[in-house]
Amino acid sequence: MLWVNFMNSYWRNWRTSDRSTDQDRLEDPKWLAEWLAEHKLPAAAPPRPEELEQLKDLRGLLWDELQRLVAGESPSTELLAQLNTYMGNGPVVRRVVWTPAGDAEISLQPQGADWGQIMAEIAASFAAALLEKEPSRFRICGNPDCLWVYYDDTRNRSKRYCDDKLCGNLMKVRRFRARKKAAEGEASKE
Repeated sequence: MLWVNFMNSYWRNWRTSDRSTDQDRLEDPKWLAEWLAEHKLPAAAPPRPEELEQLKDLRGLLWDELQRLVAGESPSTELLAQLNTYMGNGPVVRRVVWTPAGDAEISLQPQGADWGQIMAEIAASFAAALLEKEPSRFRICGNPDCLWVYYDDTRNRSKRYCDDKLCGNLMKVRRFRARKKAAEGEASKE
């Protein structure tokens, strides 16, 4: 999902609480070019400083809203108005296209190749997820050093970490070590 990858553009070192290694990938031209290509987003040039700030503002808006959704709140009307504003800056043309499976579908084709268009696509991706998916499945990784955003598509809605093999294992080891240390502390008191 476009909006999830955009939200996770702020990379935290998930192994440690050392914040000095955090990276804002929106400021990395190489990462940004790869991200644009991966999502087939047109950009004529790297973002100017004011456009970069607007991208960060959009990410902050989505982060704040996601925290409310994870806490069980409904999307706010203010958010929907702001998403409409972003989407209004990215005109699209509707076309009937053929899918690889041979079916016809309506495709929305962006008309701009600027950062306003890209922010409109991100906002539309988030709005579509709010309307078409279950917001109660939006998650923030349970590793406090990670905080990546993901969509919990498990059957029983029990996914707690963005990646069970990375963050999940790390947190399991941390819990084990904490229990072991507490047990050793209790044993030394006796």
